[in-house]
Amino acid sequence: MQLSVIILNYNVQYFLELCLLSVQSAIENIEAEIIVIDNHSPDNSCNRVRQRFPNVKLIQNNENTGFPKGNNIGVAQAKGKYICILNPDTVVAEDTFVKVLAFAEKQKNLGIIGVKLIDGAGNFLPESKRGIPTPWVAFTKIAALYKLFPKVSCFGKYYANHLSENQTGQVDILVGAFMVMERQLYLDIGGFDEDCFMYSDDIDLSYMALKNGKNNFYFHQTTVIHYKGESTIKDGTYMKRFQEAMNFFYKKHFKVSILFSLFMKIGILFFSFIKMFQGKGKSQKEKEHFIFFSKNKNWVESIETVIRKKVDFCDLNLHPFTYLEQKKDISTTEFIIDNHFISFKETISFMELLKSSQFTFKILPKNTHYVIGSDNSNERGRVLKIEDKMQIMK
Repeated sequence: MQLSVIILNYNVQYFLELCLLSVQSAIENIEAEIIVIDNHSPDNSCNRVRQRFPNVKLIQNNENTGFPKGNNIGVAQAKGKYICILNPDTVVAEDTFVKVLAFAEKQKNLGIIGVKLIDGAGNFLPESKRGIPTPWVAFTKIAALYKLFPKVSCFGKYYANHLSENQTGQVDILVGAFMVMERQLYLDIGGFDEDCFMYSDDIDLSYMALKNGKNNFYFHQTTVIHYKGESTIKDGTYMKRFQEAMNFFYKKHFKVSILFSLFMKIGILFFSFIKMFQGKGKSQKEKEHFIFFSKNKNWVESIETVIRKKVDFCDLNLHPFTYLEQKKDISTTEFIIDNHFISFKETISFMELLKSSQFTFKILPKNTHYVIGSDNSNERGRVLKIEDKMQIMK
């Protein structure tokens, strides 16, 4: 078997369903398997997987074992030459795995491959590629020196600024939302360290690959949506675990002075405190326009019932950009994209091309009763249920 896709889920049944729909489309021409590990979700995730995805291997844990252990359980069941560690709040393009595996086969001494990640508004996520967070690099991040002096190379190492977002090349650290590597390498380096509950596990795994003489790569030729933070509420527990995660990485890999340890403790506390409140940032402007991209106009009324506002219909026989050029004012617009007729790859391209602070995007997944998406990377996503108000295409 060529590929095993490992998805650790916790309490995000609708995002998981969207993710699985995209993965199924992406592995149609690959000898591959999908393994979902559920960390004791209180929602209907497991039943939904069993009902809609009978070919997916589902592992149900009796407790929330954390990100590292949950993924290790999944990899232990995997049969693929390569594994992909994938978050449930992601959407892959139909050709994502074909492209990544072709790239992987050409590399010598391969470590881990990451890809270009965007949030639910189409914006590039800088954590797609990172440097080793040594004490100095961590300081430039916490002190925001990389923002204050963007052209100074020594301040830009945290986000691997030696590469642009549209440039493939070697990097040190990749994000756990999407990681492809040989299964044997994962086993050789011990997988995710279970002493870390979450948050620095991907940094540690990337670093362990480097320590084993492997080369990690950022691969820009495919884009994946990562809605971010769907499995985590940014509360006091989040802040505590983020602190523990950073302390774990430094104690494991670096020897630092007592003075610097104190500085890092203060910095981590401040940084995690800021992250905890990022989800409570500026409120989004109320949307003035809603545009439904589809071939089925009959569904507009059902969507209007849920949104409680008028929804314009854009027939796909007319190119979306031609349609938008005809509109005089499309500020504060939400685009609802019909996955029955528009592929995931086309959706991702559309989001990248139209990314703007004025635009948001939702997806109507194939054969579902809801629209789903996220307005920005700091807020929880939204699921608008349509239930039986619309006729589902079979």
